[in-house]
Amino acid sequence: MRRNWFLTILLGVFMIVLAACSGNQASNDPAEPVEQEKPAEKPPTAETEKASLEIFSWWTGAGEEDGLLALIDVFNEKHPDIEIINAAVAGGAGTNAKAVLVSRMQGGDPPSTFQVHGGAELNESWVVAGKMTPLNDFFDEQGLNDKFPAELIELVSKDGEIYSVPVNIHRGNVLWFNQKVFEDLDLEAPTTFDEFFDVAEKLKENGITPLALGDKEAWTATHLYESVLLGHLGTTDYGKLWTGELAFDDPKVKEGTEIFAKMLEYVNDDHSARNWQDAAQLVAEGEAAMNVMGDWAKGYFDGHGLKVGTDYGWVPTPNSGGMFTVITDTFGLPNEVENPDTVKEFLSVLASVEGQDAFNPKKGSIPARVDADVEKYDEYGKAAMEDFKTNDLGPSLAHGSAANEGFVTKVNDAMVMFVTQKNIDHFIEQLVAASKEL
Repeated sequence: MRRNWFLTILLGVFMIVLAACSGNQASNDPAEPVEQEKPAEKPPTAETEKASLEIFSWWTGAGEEDGLLALIDVFNEKHPDIEIINAAVAGGAGTNAKAVLVSRMQGGDPPSTFQVHGGAELNESWVVAGKMTPLNDFFDEQGLNDKFPAELIELVSKDGEIYSVPVNIHRGNVLWFNQKVFEDLDLEAPTTFDEFFDVAEKLKENGITPLALGDKEAWTATHLYESVLLGHLGTTDYGKLWTGELAFDDPKVKEGTEIFAKMLEYVNDDHSARNWQDAAQLVAEGEAAMNVMGDWAKGYFDGHGLKVGTDYGWVPTPNSGGMFTVITDTFGLPNEVENPDTVKEFLSVLASVEGQDAFNPKKGSIPARVDADVEKYDEYGKAAMEDFKTNDLGPSLAHGSAANEGFVTKVNDAMVMFVTQKNIDHFIEQLVAASKEL
């Protein structure tokens, strides 16, 4: 009896399960609507996610960061669907950023686009290594070939291929001075080396540091040195240094080095503890009277509320009137990026009149384009534009236009010791040894 009871229960359970299964099956009756299952939601893909663009630079200081953000604002207005990642790494002249960039490029993780100086820094570091995509088609499509000076396109080209887009032109050989200090002491801005040393002595007698230097990063002293060499040698012989036609132990180079060593006698005692912004600050506050720096220093002064022609003035560095040390910041297209079309959208904005006129007035530089709106620039900008058209041009050593990174690094290493010891013969020996890198 117990066995029959168990079989009865088991049969009942079986019938219930069978009925449930039948109810879940779709009906074959065409009159009854068939309930379609909802497809599973697909995970988001690269096409549905917001595109991103990583901009790698070393623009973090006053003036330079303002310029970058102004450029990004123009881009955001045109491309609100693209997220900008500002991957700036602090450090003047890219001292720290370049090391990070090398690691990323060698590791197959390039930023979408990165700041690089036109000339040897671009060509010898990245083009020769096969890391950059040619942009000739981009220049043709955008109609850019006649929008930049030929000399500038040459700086961003190798073997007939264009590899980056210039966003600006900086002048390296500029002496900045505190207007009030000079007016109070009835001094004229020096245009020759003799005038510089006369002015420096008068400033020193009045308890004011004649020349501000911040060589916590050695490139700032190298920048001062290249300006002295340019003024002493002239653009022709200065240019021969980078082609090997003029040796670094030539008597003229030694004479220029002696002038440089004499100028170092007039710098602030704490120079090795300061960076370039700190040196500019000494001039802004009147603790020092002069500073030799590229016109990104103008961006610094303006960013701190100073007015050109009122609070500060400028002249070409001693003996370099009629000469123009060219430094250009550029951006290109690395080979291994996953979003080349997005990068080209940024390069298009960067190359535009609107983009360049948003960026350069804040950066302190002048536009790379020849058709920019001159009225957006102050008296310094207008003067620099005219000088660029008429002056003899020379490449910058400290900023990678004149020579490859290996040579520049060795010069900076030698500079650290020279600024302290001022041993001219030993320094010349180090330059000769470093020139094997050229």
